[in-house]
Amino acid sequence: MARDEFARRRRQLMRLMGRDSIAVLPAAPVRHRNGDVEYAYRQDSDFQYLTGFGEPEAVAVLVPGRAHAEYILFVRERDPARESWDGRRAGPAGARRDYGADDAFPVTDLDEILPGLLENRARVYYTMGAYADFDQRVVGWVNGLRSTQAKNGRHPPQEFVALDHVLHDMRLYKSRRELEQLRSSARIAAQAHQRVMRFCRPGVTEYQVMAELLHEFRRHNADLAYHPIVGSGANSCILHYRDNDQPLASGDLLLVDAGCELDCYASDITRTIPVNGRFSPAQRAVYEVVLEANRAAIARVRPGNHWNEPHEAAVRVITQGLVRLGLLKGRVPALIKSGAYRRFFMHRTGHWLGLDVHDVGDYKIGDEWRVLEPGMVMTVEPGIYLPAGARGVPKRFRNIGVRIEDDVAVTKRGAEVLTARAPKDPDQIEALMARA
Repeated sequence: MARDEFARRRRQLMRLMGRDSIAVLPAAPVRHRNGDVEYAYRQDSDFQYLTGFGEPEAVAVLVPGRAHAEYILFVRERDPARESWDGRRAGPAGARRDYGADDAFPVTDLDEILPGLLENRARVYYTMGAYADFDQRVVGWVNGLRSTQAKNGRHPPQEFVALDHVLHDMRLYKSRRELEQLRSSARIAAQAHQRVMRFCRPGVTEYQVMAELLHEFRRHNADLAYHPIVGSGANSCILHYRDNDQPLASGDLLLVDAGCELDCYASDITRTIPVNGRFSPAQRAVYEVVLEANRAAIARVRPGNHWNEPHEAAVRVITQGLVRLGLLKGRVPALIKSGAYRRFFMHRTGHWLGLDVHDVGDYKIGDEWRVLEPGMVMTVEPGIYLPAGARGVPKRFRNIGVRIEDDVAVTKRGAEVLTARAPKDPDQIEALMARA
């Protein structure tokens, strides 16, 4: 992402904050997996959105209207000895030169400098509760100013404002460059799902399928956006299945929910395929209901419709399909009103997508569903799950779990399916698997 993109975001946020405010954002801490082994570092999404700075032990401060410097970064100092072990650091000079900071200081000077920046600011924009240790430091700085204000006439901030409430509404609307990033992430994930379709066959294991996904992600310098769901047979009916350790059997379905993260932007795709390359009549019947629901929901993704309309469309199609398959009995409107479909379709049809897989942004404004606008990006993921133990499920339908998930951007004229390169038509899937 270009430097001017981050600068534009900071200017927009500072306009919303007002000149008598200050915003404080800490970087994500390093997290330990076990012992002295660290997880791969991933920057806090809000910090990334405003700075593009990918190092830990950093703090960003925005001070609208401050003559000397409105955007200040506190970062680790250069340290050749540590850098030979852990990698290069930008240091304060690099923070100014490469990341657009108006000024930058060693993060070890934070306790000395930040209280002075808080003086005479009416409001502190800060996300309380994300990092408990840093919460205590921020509150300590403000309380320290309050305890000394009577002696020296300095005015401490009088109000804390939830930074995430303002910033997350900004993040909901993707810029042109963000949409390009999301398209690239979706393209890589779609190629990974095609790779799985070519690889899949009876006898391989779920973890071998997962390895194919990882290979495709990493060869494009992308990482996992979340732990993939690779569930075959009965496992396809477990919504957040994680073990990924069973062999694939002929006659079963394989549900693969996997997306990648490219430069912190996520994709999120689910495809369901027949292990032996051919859908059985019962599998195809269920699959086509879910596919119809997926397409009906995408058709409702357009400016002016509200957030829940795609879900309502999917529920209507799935309920009709469940009646047609004999899995529900009764009138469709009554079944929808009673929520009878939730026995087999128990989750929402989608969520926002962006820097986080389940991205930020309100789904309702007050008590009303949010109206869709250009720049919003969401998933569309209806499903039907028929585990063997479910009451009233005929034998031919048992252990059939189908979910079809696409990433969809709201455009001025309607919707753009970012994940269109991942086949979902059953005939296309069978043809691709047959060619492998």
